[in-house]
Amino acid sequence: MAFGRRRQAEEPAQGAEVTEEPAETAEEEAPAAEAEPADGGPWDSEDSFPELQRLDFGSLQVPVAPGLGFQVNFEATQVDEEGNPLDGRPVAVLVQYEESAMQLQVFAAPKRSGIWDDVRRETAKDIQEEAQGQTQEGEGPFGAELLAMVPAALTEEVLADMPKEVREQIPAEFVEQGWAPQIIRFLGVDGPRWFLQAVVQGAAIEDEEQWQVLEDVLRGVVVHRGDAPMPPRDLLELQIPKEFSEGGDEEDEEGVQTFDPFERGPEITEVR
Repeated sequence: MAFGRRRQAEEPAQGAEVTEEPAETAEEEAPAAEAEPADGGPWDSEDSFPELQRLDFGSLQVPVAPGLGFQVNFEATQVDEEGNPLDGRPVAVLVQYEESAMQLQVFAAPKRSGIWDDVRRETAKDIQEEAQGQTQEGEGPFGAELLAMVPAALTEEVLADMPKEVREQIPAEFVEQGWAPQIIRFLGVDGPRWFLQAVVQGAAIEDEEQWQVLEDVLRGVVVHRGDAPMPPRDLLELQIPKEFSEGGDEEDEEGVQTFDPFERGPEITEVR
């Protein structure tokens, strides 16, 4: 089966109207039942989890390992008259390894139930109806997951921005038709009052070695939910780790901060 890409949004899916989650007042109330993947995390900050070197993004603490690169994706909160972003907030962490990438986002969830089943159904519906893509459910190391294919545009501008070696590997038929199938893997983990979504793209879809690196990262993630009541599906606040500013200050046109902590020893660069 061929597969592809869902539009990336702040919310995990567009669904029913949300209501604010009440503050916890009764100790006898049971926490939400979440699926526990074998062999470890992701972990809640209240768990007893293994000590690893992690980057602190506030609500997400993400393991660091040789060969990994990190980006922080932003959503504009203010724009000028021409629509150019003036200010923004971090909404996702992107973990990069070789030709693979995994986007991490964490959301508030109801106390008594997880939301991954609903999010998965809504995501599949969006892909099929809005992106004219195809979806297939399956079981993975973290439970139920979704594999999707959407047609990715291959315009002249897109092709021109590609590295030459990548462009030359694209079959001529895809170039002629102006699009290529893009496969995306959606994984979800329901935790205690939080939901962690991982979206995997690139070689790790088929390359087991690259996927294993990203899987190990996901298993080592620690989620800090906090005690404040939040409406289910609200994005938990992300922060920029101090390591992002220790290596200097550079800027790109994408509104993305990025660094590779193993590229030049302890030096870490910032890009915005």
